Amino acid sequence: MTAFTVSTMQDTCLPISIGGGYRSSEGAEIDCFDPTTGRTWCRISDCTEGEVDAAVKAAQAAMLDPAWRDITQSQRGLLMLRLADILERNIDRIAEIEVKDNGKLLREMRALAQALPVGLRYYAGMADKIEGTTIPVNKPDMLNFTVREPLGVIGVIIPWNSPLYMMIRAIAPALACGNTVVVKPSEHASSGAVAFAEMVSQAGIPDGVFNVVTGYGHSAGNALITHPGITKIDFTGGPATGRVIAKNAADQLTPATLELGGKSPHVVCDDADLDAAANGVVAGIFAAAGQTCVAGSRCFIQEGVYDDVVTRIVEKARAIKIGDPHRDDVQLGPLALWSQVEKVGDFVENARSQGATLALGGGRPEGLGDGWYVEPTIFTDVTNDMQIAREEVFGPVLAILKFRDEDDLLAQANDSDFALASGIWTQNINRALRFMRRIEAGMVWINTYRSPSVMSPVGGFKDSGYGKHNGFAAIEEYSRIKTVVIDYSGAQQDAFVMRINK
Repeated sequence: MTAFTVSTMQDTCLPISIGGGYRSSEGAEIDCFDPTTGRTWCRISDCTEGEVDAAVKAAQAAMLDPAWRDITQSQRGLLMLRLADILERNIDRIAEIEVKDNGKLLREMRALAQALPVGLRYYAGMADKIEGTTIPVNKPDMLNFTVREPLGVIGVIIPWNSPLYMMIRAIAPALACGNTVVVKPSEHASSGAVAFAEMVSQAGIPDGVFNVVTGYGHSAGNALITHPGITKIDFTGGPATGRVIAKNAADQLTPATLELGGKSPHVVCDDADLDAAANGVVAGIFAAAGQTCVAGSRCFIQEGVYDDVVTRIVEKARAIKIGDPHRDDVQLGPLALWSQVEKVGDFVENARSQGATLALGGGRPEGLGDGWYVEPTIFTDVTNDMQIAREEVFGPVLAILKFRDEDDLLAQANDSDFALASGIWTQNINRALRFMRRIEAGMVWINTYRSPSVMSPVGGFKDSGYGKHNGFAAIEEYSRIKTVVIDYSGAQQDAFVMRINK
């Protein structure tokens, strides 16, 4: 298979990967844009329903292939370790490709790329530790145990903000459990997944275990999630699309893992290390240009230190260097999509009209050509009923709110449709633990923020979705339990009486 690089992808239409090989698609071509210039840099295809069907059937065939079905769990882990080694040798290439697609900082995409082999190795090590249990049932001469089995073909739909990072956290546990996968990356950022398919083949993973189809959500994506051969859906994206997927999954009784965004509260208490807290708040919202599901976009500051902390945050944000994401001294790159630039502009105007005070930014920086850049933007005097406090912006926009005490904080923080992540800065461990218990969020960071680990489960509640990624929790998401009962008594059973012990 072709070894894709930025230069070989430039101005070409990328292939799709079905059954272990690249092929051209018959679908219409879609332009992919470089956010730093606003210009097309490559193209992908909008896969046809027939091509999606072919990918699912290739994955189904791989589930039945003895080369994948009958190997031991340890052998499966070794294949994943080989893939991790190959991926590690391609970290710089993957990082460069993804920066072209979404405009995030090269050093951040390199750090994310370095996490990919870590995730693969974690689940490779777990592959032969996926165990069942022996159950001491209340029946004599009965052996009762469980085994964990793969689900089948997993349909994975990944977003544009951290494509391969989001993909690996889904496919690594899926493969460790013995499933096969069909990946549909975002139409805005497909190149990394296409390049990764070549590495899967190099690792010796059987044909059809990993497949990539490209295209729009309403076409290729819809064909994937409604395909009767899909036994599990993993989707990361917005709540509106998540609801569509959940309805389709319910109609077909297909399980789903959905991560659907957040409006995460990031809290600074009056006893916190204020400078560390201000740094954490700035990193929590402006890192990745705010384009992360866990972005700390609602900052709650206790009233006694409100003015002080606001000043610190604004000063630190004002010093952020905006520019070409390939430069090491740049801290804020462009937004991934022009539509996101427009969306941020709409949020800014709405916040002003609703009475919030613009403390910093709110526009587009000058001198950066046609790139899709937006200034770090901070609003103060925000109330929890404003749009800027309730809806996910997915951009470098911080809403700052004030709180009196713990009860006031939790009433405001929990008054949200989302419940993905949260953070609190305090020197009082009792206060931190009370917050942890009462906050409605799938993840709580204390005196840190945006510090994920492949070992630690992540997933939200409410409109942030359901299901978990990372940790052993993901193994439970991608496997099913089968119960086995053996009667070794040799006794005859009454054909018309169920054997129930009282």
